[in-house]
Amino acid sequence: MNEHFTRQAEQFFSAAKDARVPENVKAMVADGVAKTRDVYEKASTAAKDQAQVAEEMMLASQAGAKTLGNKLMENTAVNTEAVFDAAQAMVRAGSLPEAARIQAEFMQKQMALAGAQTRELFELSSRIAQQTFQTFNSAATKSFETMKKG
Repeated sequence: MNEHFTRQAEQFFSAAKDARVPENVKAMVADGVAKTRDVYEKASTAAKDQAQVAEEMMLASQAGAKTLGNKLMENTAVNTEAVFDAAQAMVRAGSLPEAARIQAEFMQKQMALAGAQTRELFELSSRIAQQTFQTFNSAATKSFETMKKG
């Protein structure tokens, strides 16, 4: 059985050695390869563009979060310093009514400051959200334009 298989394989390879691929088949295969390569290159370019869009969106979001975080830390530091300053002033007060007055003034100033800080954070958040949305929109538009060209 093994000899029979060996002989058949030899006959097949001998016949295959002389066989030629028809020109129209070669042309069809070459055309298929070229079209497949073109589709791959377009898909690869689109994938790279999408990765760039994702990176731009992430960087915009990250920058906004960092800005807000920095502002919150700044406000916390300002507010904490104000508490320490008020506490020191109350310690130096000569009487209970004077300490109560210092505390009342501190509370009024802090309430006004808290309102201003809240407005400032809201405006900053709105500005960051708008900038982030513009970055998203710009990146998405660029990506869609690239895909339309492909």
